[in-house]
Amino acid sequence: MTTAHESVTPPDGVVAPRFRPPAGASGSATLSLDGEWRFRLFPHPDTGVDRAERGDDWDRLTVPGHWQLAKAPHAWPYGVPAYNNVLYPFPVDPPHVPDDNPTGEYRTTFRLPADWPEGGRTLLRFEGVDSWFQVALDGEPLATSHGSRLPTEVDLTGRLTDGEHLLAVRVTQWSAMSYVEDQDQWWLSGIFRSVTLEHRPDGALDDVRVHAGYDHTTGVGTLRVDAATVVATAGAVPARVTVPELGVEAAAGEELRAPVEPWSAEQPRLYDVVVSTDTETVTLSVGFRTVSIEDGVFLVNGRPIKLRGVNRHEFDPLRGRAVTPERMLEDVLLMKRHHINAVRTSHYPPHPHFLDLCDRYGLYVIDENDLETHGFQPGGWVGNPVDDPAWTEVLVDRVTRTVRRDAHHASIIMWSLGNEAGGGCNIPAMVDAVRALDPSRPVHYEGDFSSDHVDVYSRMYADSEEVELIGQGIEPPLERADADARRRAMPFVLCEYAHAMGNGPGGLADYDAAFDRHPRLLGGFIWEWIDHGLTRTDADGNPFSAYGGDFGERFHDGTFIADGLLLPDRTPSPGLLETAAVFAPVRIDAQADGTLLVRNRYAFRDTSHAELRWTLHRGAEELATGVLDLVLEAGTETVVRPPSDLVLPEPGDAPVWWTVRAVQAKAEALEEAWLEPGFQLGAGQLLLVEPASLPAPAGRVSTEADGGFRAGPARFDRRGDLRTLAGRAVHGFRVDAWRAPTDNDRRPARWRGSADAEKWSSAGLNLLAERKDGVAVTADGALAVEARIAGPATRAGFAARYRWQPVTDAPDAVDLVVDIRPEGRWPDNVARLGVLLALDEPAAAETGVRWTGLGPDESYADSRKAALGGSWQHTVADWQTRYTHPQENGARRGVTSAVLSFADGTGLRIDAGEVTVGARSQLGIELSLRPWSDEALDRAAHPHELVPDGRLWLHLDAAQHGVGSAACGPGVLPNAQLHAAPVRMRLRFTTL
Repeated sequence: MTTAHESVTPPDGVVAPRFRPPAGASGSATLSLDGEWRFRLFPHPDTGVDRAERGDDWDRLTVPGHWQLAKAPHAWPYGVPAYNNVLYPFPVDPPHVPDDNPTGEYRTTFRLPADWPEGGRTLLRFEGVDSWFQVALDGEPLATSHGSRLPTEVDLTGRLTDGEHLLAVRVTQWSAMSYVEDQDQWWLSGIFRSVTLEHRPDGALDDVRVHAGYDHTTGVGTLRVDAATVVATAGAVPARVTVPELGVEAAAGEELRAPVEPWSAEQPRLYDVVVSTDTETVTLSVGFRTVSIEDGVFLVNGRPIKLRGVNRHEFDPLRGRAVTPERMLEDVLLMKRHHINAVRTSHYPPHPHFLDLCDRYGLYVIDENDLETHGFQPGGWVGNPVDDPAWTEVLVDRVTRTVRRDAHHASIIMWSLGNEAGGGCNIPAMVDAVRALDPSRPVHYEGDFSSDHVDVYSRMYADSEEVELIGQGIEPPLERADADARRRAMPFVLCEYAHAMGNGPGGLADYDAAFDRHPRLLGGFIWEWIDHGLTRTDADGNPFSAYGGDFGERFHDGTFIADGLLLPDRTPSPGLLETAAVFAPVRIDAQADGTLLVRNRYAFRDTSHAELRWTLHRGAEELATGVLDLVLEAGTETVVRPPSDLVLPEPGDAPVWWTVRAVQAKAEALEEAWLEPGFQLGAGQLLLVEPASLPAPAGRVSTEADGGFRAGPARFDRRGDLRTLAGRAVHGFRVDAWRAPTDNDRRPARWRGSADAEKWSSAGLNLLAERKDGVAVTADGALAVEARIAGPATRAGFAARYRWQPVTDAPDAVDLVVDIRPEGRWPDNVARLGVLLALDEPAAAETGVRWTGLGPDESYADSRKAALGGSWQHTVADWQTRYTHPQENGARRGVTSAVLSFADGTGLRIDAGEVTVGARSQLGIELSLRPWSDEALDRAAHPHELVPDGRLWLHLDAAQHGVGSAACGPGVLPNAQLHAAPVRMRLRFTTL
């Protein structure tokens, strides 16, 4: 038996979808019904509650909000959130859902204000309800609706009096529509967007459609506003359109032409367009711009653009998808400040205010329909609604509501039919509906693999090598020649790539370089914007970010919800900092010939708003500064060199860098208020002077009474084990080749083969142990220790030779040369190659560290564009990145020296001399510092579970494996892989 919430029919008793002006754009009366509602949760849709029940003794719940999060972060009285990525959390039997279907009964009462206008219509508007709901007024059912992230309006005209009215809303967690709302996010229920009453006077603007194009050859904008008016007792009334700033006016439906400044994400120029009738005036912020595709290249206002974008779910760590305007603005400004210029609204239309902000501040938007049926894929897409004619009307209704609501936004440059919903007969039906409403924008849908119906060729998680082939137009052909020819004439976009889960994404710069090389490549959208960690507290009251399984769910997808560039509290991750550096509009890159290539990657503006400021610096010492007299036109580039009269110092204890930064010289307009003077638009540097070589140590070790040895500040037992260093007991010292796996390490690249972490475990890298094979004092006075390091059940291992020697004239220093030689057969790669040193230090987290090298934040072999050479400082506690799921973090590359300042006032300096990996020599080491071991880091499920263990753990690495994007994409590319290879490192330890 099919129940109402299992019906596959469009909403019933609702107003036809229409345009919705931004808040405050119309002078018509409104009444917000947001606030405290009465609420009860029932286990089944057949609640037995009369719709006239007031619920005065029920619980109180805030609308907008989700019932599962009503008492977060401390209590969960109305069920818990649940996370699934692909699979449905109920049997796949469309359109049916389980009888165990939590259902919320909502009640509120209201009175019309005394000044509520007479006549016209009064509409009740729901901006978003998850998933199916029924509306009743004063006990009378009026409408049922669905489409969780789409608006619903119910006409209350003639039903409202001066007295109190009871509004009853019944909401089911599951419905037939849950099958088409299988997006990768938490399952959360309830009235999660605002509810309002809106008065629509006779003759008011019932629907408005804005067509605002721009001719880049003439500089003329063309405006036509089609307006439909509310018809009550009289017929349709005329509407007028004026643009005060342009001094033009016309009747609705007529075309206006005038010279304008165009809208783009770089320069989001908006004009007030006033649409009025005798009873209503609406002021819209309109941008003039034209989207086109020519010769396979995507153009805005006649110029090619690149989408350097992110996929954005709506998310707040306490409120779920009930996102406030303040959070939306925070997201937009964070995107702009990190050089993101585009958003795909994955995988549903966002709150309309977010699009207002994209218009104002300048973000290109792919507006996506509320559609995903990914859970049908494991079953071969059998029963998929997208290929079922019974669903055609419902799916066309969804995409129609999306376009009707949002088409006036200049920021939207493409419509998307949805995400991961397979193919079938309803794809062309939806495309036809979109084009009938708005032929001015291209249509996107990645699931149309043949690109028969869409306007752009879209893929997700293609590796950078394949993207390079696509850019050249030499990707493998389709079987059908006609489809293949059509696809090759399209721009290519990566709707998802560079999966930002945990420590990553790696390889972002490789993609970006391909985008720049090939006009056909439109760019792409990183998955995704933010970790969806919900805030909760443990039994001791410690707050943490919860992911799948943290609420006791039996069926979930674990940490896969934590895959964003922002941590749940919106702290930028190192991945976002890397994104900002890679996406920089003024890219400055070192060239092999010792020059810097400066590229203006803006499509529409020159760089006159920026200054190219340079500094010559060694460590923390600034040697010289200046400004380059350079303005680049849009899309141009040039090469710059250090000034010819620059005097370089002799080699010293730190490298000398010439660093050039493109910085905002002034804030230019309201829309760019976020772009404060001094804001960095790009940076690059050249290494001009390498540090001086460490002098030869030349000292001699001494033998202790117990048979041990002493070399400056280092003491060894008779076996050659390091026992103390810099006055601190040594808990451990040996060669290491393992790391606490990242989320990317734990998954096979593109879901094939074995994960890196599995290979490392099979090779025993996580259980390495050392055997001493000999210890001797050499003829020149050094202590030479021979050792072999290997894991259990394997013949492969590392032969190591440690050569310790005191430093002449420096009794507090000791020199170490480490030689590491792999033996036996090794897996594809190893995690790291270097030495692990653990010092007893009760206040390890408080230890200060000042280093010369790349910084200030972490960097890895395939995620290093954001790291610049210089002198930086942190505490060990601040050195850590608190990823939502603990994992390898915090490496700093190119470290030539580091000074550790202990809590007792003493210190330890570490200098790096010659470092070679295989045949390649490099500047400095990779340094990591932790107040806990890698084993503890690997065991921890959440950051608050990591507790300092009284030791300072140091990794002094010659190299470390890249991070890649294998959690849902390519693994580490060959240019960032670390293979077992001979290593030599020279280090010097000095007690301070």
